[in-house]
Amino acid sequence: MGKQRSILLVIVGLAIAAVFTIVQLPTQLGLDLRGGSQLTLQVLTTEQITQISERELEAVQRVIENRVNGLGVSEAIVQSSGQDQLLIQLPGVSDPAQAQRVLGGTAQLEFRSQKPGTEGELRAIADIINQQELQQASILALGSDNITDEQLVELDGITANLQTSRETLLELFEDSDLTGDKLTDALASPLGTGQSWQVSIYFNNEGGSLFTEMTRNIAGTGRVLGIFLDNRLISAPTVDVQYAATGIPGNSATISGNFNAEAARDLEIQLRGGALPVPVEVVENRTVGATLGRDSIQRSLYAGIAGLAMVLVFMAVYYRLPGILADVALVVYALFTWAAYNILGVTMTLPGIAGFILSIGMAVDANVLIFERTREELRAGKTLYRSVESGFYRAFSSILDSNVTTLIACAALFWFGAGLVKGFALTLAVGVAVSLFTAFTCTRNLLFFVISFPQFRKIGYFAPSLSTELPSTSQPSQS
Repeated sequence: MGKQRSILLVIVGLAIAAVFTIVQLPTQLGLDLRGGSQLTLQVLTTEQITQISERELEAVQRVIENRVNGLGVSEAIVQSSGQDQLLIQLPGVSDPAQAQRVLGGTAQLEFRSQKPGTEGELRAIADIINQQELQQASILALGSDNITDEQLVELDGITANLQTSRETLLELFEDSDLTGDKLTDALASPLGTGQSWQVSIYFNNEGGSLFTEMTRNIAGTGRVLGIFLDNRLISAPTVDVQYAATGIPGNSATISGNFNAEAARDLEIQLRGGALPVPVEVVENRTVGATLGRDSIQRSLYAGIAGLAMVLVFMAVYYRLPGILADVALVVYALFTWAAYNILGVTMTLPGIAGFILSIGMAVDANVLIFERTREELRAGKTLYRSVESGFYRAFSSILDSNVTTLIACAALFWFGAGLVKGFALTLAVGVAVSLFTAFTCTRNLLFFVISFPQFRKIGYFAPSLSTELPSTSQPSQS
């Protein structure tokens, strides 16, 4: 009994932690529940790029993500849809025309040299931009459901000031003809045997000549080469004094510094995105009303509560004492699953709620199999402890097989599906995984703990069709 008590104390502690997590990390609601705008962008081919591959689509997606961040939208989603489309969800955005203006168009990549005598001003403005970006991120991290009206006004002001600061920073650099159409490729690679990385850039002949002249003018001066994507500074490398006479020759160069693999890869994708001469076209732009979102949430909550209540009542009436303990485990399961959604950052949608409710049914199914096996053992004349132990043991393979097949289906839906289908698959998979834990940890230890007390060892509490009390040999062991 001591072992069961210890495990139950751990479960109680986890349940308290789950409640704390739910309160501190509110659930993120998707576009269909909260309202907002949804755009579908078609990535178009050109004479230079006749087919959109995964590499091109990834680069364009990174550019669009930067533009979405500039909108100051909390919990926005940018994901690929098919081979040549991007799906953008902007919760809380009520002006789809503005979003279309910002997100449409070809990315603009520019290489600019810093103007002489602007070193101090550059550092000051860069510090201001960093502070504004941190302030913007701290408010967005709260989630739109938790941002107050005052914070929303503050966020609009920060976003406007950030745009102004970036425009001021841009004015500290000379205009240049070295743009993204002259960059042929960018590639991140490890630097030597350490943890440092570098990004190699490649130009065409015209771009190589412009780059050589630009680097010759700033080499050894302390001024930087500004790389701008959509007027936003993404990198500012310096040029070594050894190139003061000749500039960096050839049509290629490397950007090195304190890059780890992730930072180098991010810069590579942004450079390639700005180098692609591929335009994007908005092929769908629709608005989801907030009234629809509130109505959907209310109906979904009613459905979930009603379904959970009916399941709890059925388990208590039909399975008696084990059913009541299963109800306790089911509540614990719901807390664990909800907390897991919030920790993983799952954006809850209507299909996601459906997956959660379906996973409740899967959790109950495991308990049903266990209790039916237990009753079979009792009818065969085994003691209560042995019957419960055999019930869990004999049901394990069936429960494992059914849950594994469900997880395989979830993996297929998540891998090949898109949008709301992925949300359904993820919520269902998380629920199934948690249900396995609660069935074989919470329910099992609750049962063994309860039957350690003589007053709960009446056979009628487990199998109503049998009315005699179990023999005294049904004492549980100390396992």
